[in-house]
Amino acid sequence: QVQLVESGGGLVQPGGSLRLSCAASGSIFSIYDMAWYRQAPGKERELVATITTRGSTNYANSVKGRFTISRDNAKSAVFLQMNGLRPEDTAVYYCNAHLKSLIGDLNAWGQGTQVTVSA
Repeated sequence: QVQLVESGGGLVQPGGSLRLSCAASGSIFSIYDMAWYRQAPGKERELVATITTRGSTNYANSVKGRFTISRDNAKSAVFLQMNGLRPEDTAVYYCNAHLKSLIGDLNAWGQGTQVTVSA
């Protein structure tokens, strides 16, 4: 069984910062690309940022220059540093990982963590 567990969400004022963490555990042989997605109320889930095993990153235009994705391969973890937060960043943030597990290749998701940006 494979689990992705996110942490670090919360309520922050506009202009503030949060750091999200996601740790993978279970019968994992290797982790390929990792990513963060978000879903705001009434909207579709959207890609926020991705990172490859070698550390190459890609960002949605809406977060470029404000968010930074990173990973710790030794700890099977991915992080999202969010600076300059705006009310439109309010959403549930999900961790995603493409990985090889005991039962084959999986596209795994975390349970989500709420980020609310409000004065």
